[in-house]
Amino acid sequence: MSSSSQAAARAFGPETMRFLEEIAANNERPWFQANKHRYEDSILEPALGFIEAMGPGIENISGHFVAIPKRVGGSLMRIYRDTRFSHDKTPYKTNIGIQFRHERGKDIHAPGFYVHIEPGRCFVAAGIWRPESKALAAIRTRIVEKPDAWKKASGDKRFGKHFEFGGQRLKRPPRGFDADLPYIEDIKRKDFIASCAVADEAVIGGKFDALAAARFAAAAPLMAFLCAALDLQF
Repeated sequence: MSSSSQAAARAFGPETMRFLEEIAANNERPWFQANKHRYEDSILEPALGFIEAMGPGIENISGHFVAIPKRVGGSLMRIYRDTRFSHDKTPYKTNIGIQFRHERGKDIHAPGFYVHIEPGRCFVAAGIWRPESKALAAIRTRIVEKPDAWKKASGDKRFGKHFEFGGQRLKRPPRGFDADLPYIEDIKRKDFIASCAVADEAVIGGKFDALAAARFAAAAPLMAFLCAALDLQF
């Protein structure tokens, strides 16, 4: 089989979305065990193939973000939910989550590029979600100290064409930051994450890696700013 045929065989397809819809309706261990072969074929293998295909695109954006196609401990997030501290005790996630983190990042709270695949709710994202307090303070401080750089990063035309900031924001300015500072609404952010919706058809069309890489490249100014704030190489 040619490399192109292998890539096509491992691409996300209609069965990917079908499995995610069905696990949402049958979120229990007996159903998953009976359908684990489908999970392997329609979720796990295409996801690992996608991560591998994304390697060059991530490398072109920055040599300091990584694409690791491993079943455990790589870019693919576990399908098993951590229910220890949740009222929702359903055992499985109903989406595919993939994160290309900074090489110095250890978890989802590190700067990264993210892919979310869920029927009707697919998107790609870039930034940092719920950074710990020291990192959050560093980002806020850099916005104050480098307002022109923040304006250039957050107002980049290509970035703005595709991405929209989300996440939570404080109602009042954080302690130590005056209310009349430039970009105070951005300084109030708890998350510095921006997302871009993607149609289901684009995910299963066999060219999703090229689309995701192009969208991530558009978010490079934001990622460069965040890395500079956190004293990380970009």
